[in-house]
Amino acid sequence: MSAIKEEIAEFMKSEFPQAKYKIEAVNSSGSILSHDIGIDELRPGGTVSGPVMMGIADVALYVAILGRIGIVPLAVTTSLTINFLRKPTAKSRIIAECKLLKVGRSLVVGEVSLYSDGSDELVAHVVGTYSVPPTKNKSENM
Repeated sequence: MSAIKEEIAEFMKSEFPQAKYKIEAVNSSGSILSHDIGIDELRPGGTVSGPVMMGIADVALYVAILGRIGIVPLAVTTSLTINFLRKPTAKSRIIAECKLLKVGRSLVVGEVSLYSDGSDELVAHVVGTYSVPPTKNKSENM
């Protein structure tokens, strides 16, 4: 039971109104999100802060999962590893491209590639795991 982009966007807007990202695309195998960069997202030295990049990666993985299994509010991050590869530009949005690697009954693993908009060079590579709550099937309800 997958969810479509509009359903996910409405859910995320309702549950995470503070978030500053845009869902560009979502399907059953991944998602693409963007995050505008302003003064609040920068750290000393004029680069995008690590927490901003980790945050957009985490959300991209969550959105991809919702696109695959439907709206499951209690799916939670259990692991997130990020490798910062190069300095992102402070003048471009961050683009997060997520690909689901394994979707199991209780765990989902995905990878997220982060770019500065307009560049093909990775600024960070992220691998994350989400725990998905168990769902009851029809035979369990009888």
